Amino acid sequence: MPQRPDGSGIDRRTFLRDASLSAAGAAAIGAWPEAAPIGGTAQASQGFAAYGIVAPLARAAELKAAGADYLVDRVADYLMPAASDADFEAQRVRAAASPLPVRGCNVFLSGPGLRVVGPDADHPRVLAYAAIAFRRFEALGGQFICFGSGGARRIPDGWTKAQADEQFVALLTALGPMAARHTLTIAVEQLRSQECNYLTRLSEVVAVVKAANHPSIRVLSDLYHMRVMGDGPEELGATAPYLAMAEIAEKEGRMVPGVAGDDFRPYFRALAAAGYKGPITIEGNGTTEQIGNAFRVIRTQAGEVMAGAR
Repeated sequence: MPQRPDGSGIDRRTFLRDASLSAAGAAAIGAWPEAAPIGGTAQASQGFAAYGIVAPLARAAELKAAGADYLVDRVADYLMPAASDADFEAQRVRAAASPLPVRGCNVFLSGPGLRVVGPDADHPRVLAYAAIAFRRFEALGGQFICFGSGGARRIPDGWTKAQADEQFVALLTALGPMAARHTLTIAVEQLRSQECNYLTRLSEVVAVVKAANHPSIRVLSDLYHMRVMGDGPEELGATAPYLAMAEIAEKEGRMVPGVAGDDFRPYFRALAAAGYKGPITIEGNGTTEQIGNAFRVIRTQAGEVMAGAR
């Protein structure tokens, strides 16, 4: 019998339904709401489609007041793939009552046994975990899952990058049709070398996404990781056919925009030139007051870039 990520059995029919690698359809980032106006008044240009933040569901009301259009929560916390459907029901009720939608999830794989590269990689277990998460997220109206998961994809000693590439592309190739079945997009994220030793440059992420060759497997451009690793705005041009998500934080201390005053206009300009019209997600440290200012800062900078492009 197939196993849940915690090792317990799951119904075979449910597993086959949720983990089917059908190639039906391509998942895409769906329609996004108009970005929330600043201070209650419309702004001439909001720039990108919407502006959200990585934060738990419990902070929805606070962050809506600060200017967020949506949240990105953790897969383990929000979708609870290791829990039964009965245990998940209370979370479903909370999500339905939330003043902000959870459009995305991050930290795709966490916990024991969910390794994707190396001699102890366990793709069947990962796919079983993903099947539950994808089914639940579709039911909750989710759209994308960020695939960073540095611990799950770290290359162990004695394992080569070529071996890791082969394993990772194989997993993405299996995940693509599963994500499409549930109208989700998997956005693979570059991570700085301090967090992981694999896929630390944007070009490396593009390479594995291109090799997976599925429209539901796309690239997440995290402007914080890019800047730490020395990837300039020019690197975004090569991502154009694969780019689905963008995240942002200041370089120093990974603070939310507006704390040190980082200028993101060159990156916004490159995103616009690449044809990116999707959302911008803040993933950084800061107080509620700083977060409110961060939304004003990135809306202003993005709006100026878009206005200049017209």
